[in-house]
Amino acid sequence: MGRQARIGIDTPSDGEFGKSISWSQYALERLSGFERRPVKPGAHPFARGADRARFPEFYAELDAASGPPATAGATADEAVCVAPIEYSGQAEIQRDIANFKAALKAAGAVEGFLPVAAPASVIPDRRNEYYASDADCLYAIADAMRVEYRAIIDAGLLLQLDDARLAVTYDRMVPPAKFDDYRRWVALHVEALNHALEGIPEDRVRYHVCWGSWPGPHTSDVALRDIVDLILGVRAGAYLIEAANPRHEHEWRVWEEVKLPRGKVLVPGVISHATNIVEHPELVAERIVRFAGVLGRENLIAGTDCGFAQGPFHRRVHPSIMWAKLEALVHGARLASRQLWS
Repeated sequence: MGRQARIGIDTPSDGEFGKSISWSQYALERLSGFERRPVKPGAHPFARGADRARFPEFYAELDAASGPPATAGATADEAVCVAPIEYSGQAEIQRDIANFKAALKAAGAVEGFLPVAAPASVIPDRRNEYYASDADCLYAIADAMRVEYRAIIDAGLLLQLDDARLAVTYDRMVPPAKFDDYRRWVALHVEALNHALEGIPEDRVRYHVCWGSWPGPHTSDVALRDIVDLILGVRAGAYLIEAANPRHEHEWRVWEEVKLPRGKVLVPGVISHATNIVEHPELVAERIVRFAGVLGRENLIAGTDCGFAQGPFHRRVHPSIMWAKLEALVHGARLASRQLWS
């Protein structure tokens, strides 16, 4: 935390140190109703997808090096819902809050955010054997996770909802499903998230969407323009959307056609978690100025594409390079601010 403040990060996070499994699977330790079962070799849900089907040789090498399957949030087990889902992580979230607030105070930071999983990304690829439908299971998760979301807000912190599953599911769903089926799936999960956010002030909520952290081709990612309306339907004050990696950087032009709702802020990623190359500060500044040109300088905060690691054993970028990238972010933001506010 102190290092984030020293290099000039305005709104730091806790680095997800309280999540012992991964950014999304951590909920297994905070929700009742699930049991973990071994997955048979080759049957893991992450082993499917259009990108994998097109580049099987690449993914075979990646899985061999990283552990199968080498995609964000994967574990060797599957989670099965076998009983009512209730929140049981009160001690864990209060520990995370206390640690983070102490670190913020020591660093002299004004505010910070705690990232937690949105309902769509909570224990992804879970199986339901208890509720009458998967939708009922989803809403039970939303009701349970509201306890965690409310605790963060009540502590005076910003709530960041991480939701990589929202976009990633397209690659693994279409085909055989149709695009309209996927849109309905996204809409359902947005509704469940908004249900979980009832009573929480929008200006204290950040909603993060990315296309997954694994270092693959990503040729079958869903286009931002095809889901941006649904993303903006989330009751949040800020939308954090991946915009620096080469598969999605061009999508800044979506904002030439799509209006950001009044009073909302866009936080585009201007440094990438997908490469160990450190972005030049002048490139970072160019990206920021480009977004400011279509959104207005007052509606913009510079951010990262995503986290640099998805769990204690799933990092994509070396720690020394993580800090160098954050320094480039700060330097680039200062260059852009001088250009935009001079």
